[in-house]
Amino acid sequence: MTIYLQRPCAAASPSQSTRKLQLHWQAFQMPGPTASDLIFSEQANHNFSKTLGALKRSTFSIHNRLQSIQEDAAFAQRVGQAYGRPLIANERCGSWYIAPDHKGGSAYFKSTDGHTGVWKFSSRRLNLHLLKIIEQNDGCIVVDSTRRGKRMPDALSKTLPIWCSVLNRFLFPDQSEWHELYTPPQVVSDSEHTQISALLPSFLASLKALDLPKDAFKAPVSKPLRPIWITPDSNLSETERIFEDFRPIICCTVSRRVADGELGGGDYIQGAGDDTENWAHGLTPSIFWSNRETLLSTPEYDLPEVIRTLLQCNTETQLGDSSNMRCLQPTSCLFITSLAAVGTIGINRNVYLITLLPNITQDNTWQISKRRLDVGLGPHKLGSRNLRLALPTIAEFASGVFYEEGEPKAERHIIIACETGKDLSIAVAVALLCLFFDDEGGLLLERRDKSVMDKAFIRHRLGWISTFMPDANPNRASLQSVNSFLM
Repeated sequence: MTIYLQRPCAAASPSQSTRKLQLHWQAFQMPGPTASDLIFSEQANHNFSKTLGALKRSTFSIHNRLQSIQEDAAFAQRVGQAYGRPLIANERCGSWYIAPDHKGGSAYFKSTDGHTGVWKFSSRRLNLHLLKIIEQNDGCIVVDSTRRGKRMPDALSKTLPIWCSVLNRFLFPDQSEWHELYTPPQVVSDSEHTQISALLPSFLASLKALDLPKDAFKAPVSKPLRPIWITPDSNLSETERIFEDFRPIICCTVSRRVADGELGGGDYIQGAGDDTENWAHGLTPSIFWSNRETLLSTPEYDLPEVIRTLLQCNTETQLGDSSNMRCLQPTSCLFITSLAAVGTIGINRNVYLITLLPNITQDNTWQISKRRLDVGLGPHKLGSRNLRLALPTIAEFASGVFYEEGEPKAERHIIIACETGKDLSIAVAVALLCLFFDDEGGLLLERRDKSVMDKAFIRHRLGWISTFMPDANPNRASLQSVNSFLM
């Protein structure tokens, strides 16, 4: 480094010149004061912290989040127009950035499956439903965002590339040139890329071990899959639309990068659609897009109350996103729904109901009638843990339904309901699939002995649900309760 020092004045004595040089040199070496060097009184410290907290709250206001989401959604729309392919929301965050009338579907690639050192191909999130969309549209655009100054989420930089490579190996075993892992070099280091590549054979083996029904791949793609990455820094005018050798999976990170993490972007918030439980007051993407102008024109102080009013008026909130009852294929007699939709179900002589309630009740009160079991497990993770103790009772109820007087009753239907229709009800369904159904989804002649079950067998049944109900999202603790009960 070249250091320029002031030349001594001719009138100055040598000692004075030396002293000036020393002062300049000390000033050059001495770092400037930092916040930690400042000493405040206790009251001043309190006021300083209070001011910083107020500043942060104002930056992360609901209005700023919604405004940032709208800005990012405009970029997602431009990407969709540039590539001419459907916009797929990577749930949960991705749906905030796509207006419902422009949404081509949902994907479930989790960043946790791509975190450094814990990479995996998830049997809970197979995303095989995307294959039909990809084949029909020559690819798709998966929309997501990230926070804290990152360039793109791990879900797009690692989880989805792993998925592409594993499926290429499964669907195109003879085209080894497409078995390679593709990751963005500006985000994934060579070392990490190499470590993930070494795990791909084991990921493929885990997919094969699921022994999925043939219907899971009834619409396979005719070309290999290849991820491509787009961020707000990309030049959309130079995009290619035709890819002769592969189906492009365009990984679109919609939030522009704020160099100073979540702060430092003024009113703009990177990844504003994330962590909705901390700011949204129950607001959902569909309600936001249906009432966008109202919400963005409402003063910050009034937004919580306006959101509450919209929630009360919106039928989506009343019935839940999973209000439509869905059959768990390949069976024809297990169904999943949400608690909010239970009142709309007509109970006849061949329909039986298991509800999993968010409040704790005594087990001797659970059996409401011969056709209904109301199991009070408690909320969230507490309910997941309590499920282990409730599964024996639930299994006995189901056994009585399917094998009354020792005869299998395949014509009977069991409906399982929980708050969301995606967590506890799915875990119970996995247990019932293991106990009462054969490999084709037909009812067994008698209940299966638990001694023949292991984790691979349970994952196989969970794979059915991941294939035919891709938005199912059972909590890890819920699945651990199932494992404990069955093994």
